[in-house]
Amino acid sequence: MRHIVAMGGGGFQMGDRLLDAEVLALAGKDRPRVCLIPTASGDPRELEDRFRAAFSHCDTSVLRLFDRDVEDVEAFLSGHDVVYVTGGNTVSMLAVWRAHGVDRALLAAAEAGVVLAGMSAGANCWFEACTTDSFLLGRADPLRDGLGLAAGSFTPHYDGEEARRPALRQAIASGALAPGYACDDFAAVHVVDGEFADAWSSRSGARAYRVEPDGAGGVRETALPTRLLG
Repeated sequence: MRHIVAMGGGGFQMGDRLLDAEVLALAGKDRPRVCLIPTASGDPRELEDRFRAAFSHCDTSVLRLFDRDVEDVEAFLSGHDVVYVTGGNTVSMLAVWRAHGVDRALLAAAEAGVVLAGMSAGANCWFEACTTDSFLLGRADPLRDGLGLAAGSFTPHYDGEEARRPALRQAIASGALAPGYACDDFAAVHVVDGEFADAWSSRSGARAYRVEPDGAGGVRETALPTRLLG
């Protein structure tokens, strides 16, 4: 099965171990092979160190594209159990990925059963579209340029950034974005074979939502059943 976990915020970048542990459980192995792709953050070594420390109970590797040392990216990614994408700049990440063929390699990894996960930019990328502050901080612009492994749109930081909720509602109402999911910080949606499976939260009150037109020119926002971890 094709597993995608899209976090609104959380994971090791935000000091959260519960969402990460749930991602690893999907691999079904005592010591899964986990690859970090930190392109959206600019491949900082400090983030790589934090990743290796947080996932010390796994076999870890990092795919760097600003200082690339992997020749066959498709074979490399498909040889892992989990691929984990960091937050950062969604637009820049997708452009760099396409230049290096990472977009095609991730599609192949998905078909090979590799669990695909990430937060913020690392969640936006799996869907057809998203909202992003990649063009200007403090905004949440629509972007219809994702990998399309999951249908519709995704919005991270739904409760953590003031611009996200009104921007998404306007974009859905106007048709600028397709219906989709929105996640608070420390909440995630789990998509299996392109379909919603469940939602998780590592903090009380953090929720995941389905946001879609209401048929009367407005927007319907439905809180999804969200399982509190831990």
